[in-house]
Amino acid sequence: MADAGCFADPSNKPGEKGDDKRMKKIAGILIWIACSIAQAFGQDQGRKENVRSELRKGNALYAEQKYDEAQNVYREALKKDPTSYTGMFNMGDALYRGKQFAPAREAMDASAKTTTDKMQQAHAYHNIGNTWLEEKKWEEAIAAYKQALRLNPTDTDTKYNLAYAQAMLKKNGGDKNNKDKDKKNKDKKAQDKKDKDKKDQDKQDQDKQDKDKKDQEQQDQDKKNEDNKQ
Repeated sequence: MADAGCFADPSNKPGEKGDDKRMKKIAGILIWIACSIAQAFGQDQGRKENVRSELRKGNALYAEQKYDEAQNVYREALKKDPTSYTGMFNMGDALYRGKQFAPAREAMDASAKTTTDKMQQAHAYHNIGNTWLEEKKWEEAIAAYKQALRLNPTDTDTKYNLAYAQAMLKKNGGDKNNKDKDKKNKDKKAQDKKDKDKKDQDKQDQDKQDKDKKDQEQQDQDKKNEDNKQ
């Protein structure tokens, strides 16, 4: 609500003509609107200053490596301004320093969504890549660094980290692929041998059945011949 001094209705004065009364009333409304805007602007500026003050406190705690305490202060700042890029980014940084990598990623991702500034977004994705790097998730780290470089192609730190992640993926992923390939080859050889052994056994069984059948037929024929002689 506007302060009492901001609005006085001049239309209550007796003896004024209709046009004058209307003009005075319009002027009063305009004054009230102007006062309301000024008051809202003042409140918004006050809120932003409170947020900046909270962020400064958080940054001081961060500098002292009191990351948990810094996180609490950043949370208070974000309650007052949930769209603060700086608040969300600093929160992510404090979480990262506290080895809370998954929450740090969430905060960094949220900070990237609160701004249209490409440099700020690039910084967020760079740090997201760092969280994946800490967890040795090379492919995820590479994807984050590439996104950062799309936004800021000249960032040498991101280029270095990307190259490192790619080298680690090649080293570890290559070993894994080779092991998988060797395992598949061994499995295939084992299956081929199993199939061959089964075929050999089936052939032996069939040969035995054929021989037994032939022997039985011969015995039957010999018996029949003996019976005929008698």
